[in-house]
Amino acid sequence: MEFYSLIRIFAPMKLSIIIPVYRVEATLNRCIESVLNQNLDDFEVILIDDGSPDNCPQMCDDWAHKDSRIRVIHKYNGGLSDARNAGIAQAQGDYITFVDSDDFVAGNTYAPLIETLASDSTIDIIEYPIRDFAFNPPTVYTHMDDYWYSGQAYLHTYACNKIFSRTLFTDVRFPEGRVFEDVYTLPQLLKKAHKVMTTNRGFYHYCYNPEGITAKADGKALKQLLKPHADIIRNSTRGDAAFQQYYMHVLNIQMDVFELTGETPILPTCHISMSNVTGISKLKALALHLLGIKTLCKLNKIIHRVWRNH
Repeated sequence: MEFYSLIRIFAPMKLSIIIPVYRVEATLNRCIESVLNQNLDDFEVILIDDGSPDNCPQMCDDWAHKDSRIRVIHKYNGGLSDARNAGIAQAQGDYITFVDSDDFVAGNTYAPLIETLASDSTIDIIEYPIRDFAFNPPTVYTHMDDYWYSGQAYLHTYACNKIFSRTLFTDVRFPEGRVFEDVYTLPQLLKKAHKVMTTNRGFYHYCYNPEGITAKADGKALKQLLKPHADIIRNSTRGDAAFQQYYMHVLNIQMDVFELTGETPILPTCHISMSNVTGISKLKALALHLLGIKTLCKLNKIIHRVWRNH
């Protein structure tokens, strides 16, 4: 019996790495190699073949045949959320992380993060750098509102640059049939978390996909992004500077949705102190006070139309 098979039997599995796979022949090997080359022993890789119509299913099986740390789940095509949920259901690790199969993880990322989690069992989520987001100095949040607003977690809700305690997913799953699924899921996980830590160790290499939903988001997709943010604002009792900056971020999404769909704004109006915003945000906040959100959205649409025609 191979060494890693013995680990599964006699020792608790520390980390489950869930990788949904769909039409990624060109990048799949790079992704898998990046997680197998981590300086960590007690982990498993769960490849979710989401009904990929190319050679990816065979590639997954070939990897599993070569390395006993890899398991493969073949399933019908159900989308990213459904694939992640299938992996969560099969995960054996104390902790779960996700990697999109066109991305990859820098070497020696997971080991120090798992070591940190092992040193403090009350940390339920640890977040490490991705793209332009670096966390310096490292911070521990015990109040999730502080993480969301002051830590501006709403700007980096990605699931892939975080390691989660598996217990957080006991009754939480990614919403199927929706885009921007991470924006729905992270707030639910934060409600159950005791501590969140951000760290400057490790790096998640996000590879821009020009065909992805973020690059080609239409009005319908942006509505799905707007709704969870609008719900958070509607249910919040905060009114400090960090909250107001968050509101201005969501207001921009609302204006984009109105411009693309013409539908009545769903974002509630919020009082914004002029001392808490700068630049163009200050002009938008002033217009919000004077005109109201619906008229502001209409004005924004007219300005953009005139600007495009010149």
